[in-house]
Amino acid sequence: MNEHSTIRLSVLDLVPVLNQASPSAALKHAAELAQTAEKLGYTRYWTAEHHDMPGLACTSPEVLLASIGAVTRTIRLGSGALLLPHYSPLKVAESFHMLASLYPGRIDLGIGRAPGGSAHVTLALSGNFLERVRQMPDSLDALSKLLQGSYAWDGEPVTARPVPDIAPQLWLLGTNRKSAAYAAGHGAGYVFGQFMSDLEADEVIPAYREAFVPSPLGPAPRAIVAVGVVCAETEEEARQLAERVKASVPPEARAAASSAEPSPAAGRKLLVGAPQQVKAQLERMSRRYGVDEFIVVTAIPDYAQRLRSYELLAQALWGNGVLPSAPKR
Repeated sequence: MNEHSTIRLSVLDLVPVLNQASPSAALKHAAELAQTAEKLGYTRYWTAEHHDMPGLACTSPEVLLASIGAVTRTIRLGSGALLLPHYSPLKVAESFHMLASLYPGRIDLGIGRAPGGSAHVTLALSGNFLERVRQMPDSLDALSKLLQGSYAWDGEPVTARPVPDIAPQLWLLGTNRKSAAYAAGHGAGYVFGQFMSDLEADEVIPAYREAFVPSPLGPAPRAIVAVGVVCAETEEEARQLAERVKASVPPEARAAASSAEPSPAAGRKLLVGAPQQVKAQLERMSRRYGVDEFIVVTAIPDYAQRLRSYELLAQALWGNGVLPSAPKR
């Protein structure tokens, strides 16, 4: 019998619209994936934000997470990522304080700085995006203070209400050293987008850890690596599915692959194989990068086969699919 792994897994769901399904059906599949992940022992379910992409159904992570929270009990729920340059830090803090009040101890606020869509939809959403990206350090500073209850406007205190008993965990998602520096400087957790970066995690995460500044949001560095995975009963089947993943990436998603948050272009880097093969790859990466958690995006263009990939991976790592004594992090 294979030993159980101590690696923790989470889910990153882009909420794809597959096989001519309706957006409503795609959102129902998102809920099914979250519920299944919870039963299998996954630590988190995160969903990404994209705009005016026909193949993706989630434009508002906080709305989807509110719905999924109502049909799950223990799995952490978060954005992977919410695109801060589009929004007021106060509104973001209010939305995630609301979620944290509804689902205490379960909410993660993952932030990205990519546009999440075409140039025209970006302009329609928030105007001068490049200027807003330039203001990202100030926006992050404001958001951090709002989450800590220490923000003021023109000398007057402003509170993001409702104030939850347990604040959301703040994470930054990225693919390079700049995003790692943002996370480190604000005491936030960091998620490295391995599956869509030209860099390797061990080229970025050590710099994050070295530069980390403890804060009320995080006393110590916390790092996760985001990986693309295709897992199937056999290696041959997995490789066939991986070819379908690469063939299914639409042009707009390829353009998004250079952005600073997870995109649908999950074929860029993939772990492919039978369950024990993927387990071995993850364990090697865990030792190399010094991380114990991976957030998995599986872009197989079939709902049932995508769900099965997550199931097989959990069973390979944890035997019965449930990791004993998984901490609430």
